[in-house]
Amino acid sequence: MRKIKKTTRSNIITYALVIAAYIIVEILLKTGNISSLMKGLLVPVCIYVIMAVSLNLTVGILGELSLGHAGFMCVGAFVGAFFTNVAADAIPSVQLRFFIALILGAIAAGIFGLIIGIPVLRLKGDYLAIVTLAFGEIVKNIINVLYIGKDSAGFHFSMKDSLSLGLQEGGEVIINGAQGITGTPTVANFTIGVILILITLFIIINLVHSRTGRAVMAIRDNLIAAESVGINITKYKLLAFAVSASLAGVAGVLYAHNLSTLTALPKNFGYNMSITILVFVVLGGIGNIRGSVISAVILTILPEVLRGLNAYRMLIYAVILIAMMLFNASPKTREFRERIIQEISKKKIGKNKDKEAA
Repeated sequence: MRKIKKTTRSNIITYALVIAAYIIVEILLKTGNISSLMKGLLVPVCIYVIMAVSLNLTVGILGELSLGHAGFMCVGAFVGAFFTNVAADAIPSVQLRFFIALILGAIAAGIFGLIIGIPVLRLKGDYLAIVTLAFGEIVKNIINVLYIGKDSAGFHFSMKDSLSLGLQEGGEVIINGAQGITGTPTVANFTIGVILILITLFIIINLVHSRTGRAVMAIRDNLIAAESVGINITKYKLLAFAVSASLAGVAGVLYAHNLSTLTALPKNFGYNMSITILVFVVLGGIGNIRGSVISAVILTILPEVLRGLNAYRMLIYAVILIAMMLFNASPKTREFRERIIQEISKKKIGKNKDKEAA
C-alpha cells in the first residue's frame, strides 16, 4: 500500500479539522445547544480565519511584515457591498449578486495589493510595516469622506457632502460618507463562511507547496541567494502579496454581507484590526497555516466565553496569550514537542515492523 506523504497528510488533517468543526457546530445549532451570542460569532470567526490565513502568506511564507491587511479587507467590503446594492435591479438573485461581489471584492483588493506592492515591497522591515499601515489608514479615511449617488443620469461622486451630488428626483445615495453603505442584504452565513475558509486553505496550501511557493520561501530565507539562482524577486513577492490581499478582500465581502450597515470605523478596518489579525498569525505560529486557523477561532471565541468572569476576563485572556506564545515560540517547548513526535514515530515504526514480521 502506497504511503501518504507527510505534507499531504498534514494538509488532509487541516481540511478535516475545519470540516469536523463545521459538522459539530451544525449539530449543536440543530439541537439548540448554542447561545444566540455564539451564533452571532460564527460568521466573524470565519472572517478572522480567512484574514489570518491570508496574512500568514505575507508574514510567514513571504517573510514581510504587513500592518495594512485591514485596508485590503476594507476595499473588498465596500466594493462588494457597492456592487450588491447597485446591481439589485439588474440581478434580482441576491445569491448571484453575492457570488459576483466576492469575485469583484477579491479582484479590487488584489489590484490594490499590486499597486501598493510595486513600490512598498522594495522596502524592508519597519519601513514596509509603516507604509502598509499608512495605506490601511488612508483607505479608511478616504471612504469616510466619499459620497457616491445614482440617478437616471448615472453615477455622481463627491468628497464634500451628499447634497453636493446634485441627484435628480428618485436618485439614491449609495455611499454616504462616514455613514457608509446601508441596506446591504445579510446573506452571509456560517456555511458560506466555512466554504470560503476551505477555498482559502486550498489556494494557500497549494501555493505554498508549488514551485511558486518554494521560490517565495527561498526569497524569504535568503534574498541574495534566491536572486543569484535566477528567481525573479519582484514577480514572486508581488504574486504572494496580491494573493494575500485578494483573500483579505474576500473576507471583507463576507463581512459586508453579514451587516445591514457598513461603515469604515477604526474598530472595523483600522490599525487595531490589522494588529489583531497579526496576533492570530504570530500566536498560531508564523508560517503555520493550521495554527492560524486554530488561533483565530480560539482568540475570537475566548473573550465571549470569559464574559461571565467580567472582573478577570482580560487577565485570563492575557495569560492564555502568553501561554500560547511560549508554546509556539519557546525553543525548549519546540524541542519537547519534537522529542514527543519522534517518540510517537518510533513507536509507529516499531508496530509496523512487528506486523510485517507476524
